[in-house]
Amino acid sequence: MSTDAIVILKDDHKEIRKLFRDFKSQGPNATKTKGKIVDQIIEALTVHTYIENECMYPEIRKRVPDLEDDILESYEEHHVADVLVVELAALKPDSERFDAKTTVLIENVEHHIEEEEDEWFPKVREALGRKDLQEIGEEMLRLKEKAPRRPSQPSALKKTVDAILK
Repeated sequence: MSTDAIVILKDDHKEIRKLFRDFKSQGPNATKTKGKIVDQIIEALTVHTYIENECMYPEIRKRVPDLEDDILESYEEHHVADVLVVELAALKPDSERFDAKTTVLIENVEHHIEEEEDEWFPKVREALGRKDLQEIGEEMLRLKEKAPRRPSQPSALKKTVDAILK
C-alpha cells in the first residue's frame, strides 16, 4: 500500500465511486440492498472526510498557503456531505426521501472528488515533494485506524460541529 497522501485519497475515491455506482444500479424496489449500500457509503465518507479534515487539509494549509481558498471550499463541501450523511443515517431505506437524499449526496461528493482530482491534487503534487506527501500519507493511515465509522461517533460529531461553528 502506498503512503503517498494523494494516492491514498484517490484509492478512497475509487471505493466511494464504486459504492455510488452500486447504489445507482439498484431498481426502485431494492430498498434493503440500497440501505446496506448507503450504510457502506456513510462509513466510507465518514472515514474519508475525517482524515482529510484532520490531516490533509491542515497540512496543505501550512505547506502550500496558495491553496487556502481551495481548502476552505473543500471544508464547506465536506460540511454539506456531513449534514446529508447525518440525515441519511437517521432515515429508513423505505422513507420517501431516502433515494432523493442519497442522490443529492452522490452528486455533491462526485463534484467534490472531480475538483480535488482535476484541480487540487495536481497543484499539491507540484508544490510538495514525494517525501512530504509520504509523511502526510503516513499520518493519514494512522488516523484512518482510529477514524469514526458512523456520523454519530463523538469524533465525527465534533468534525461536523466544527464545520458549522468555524
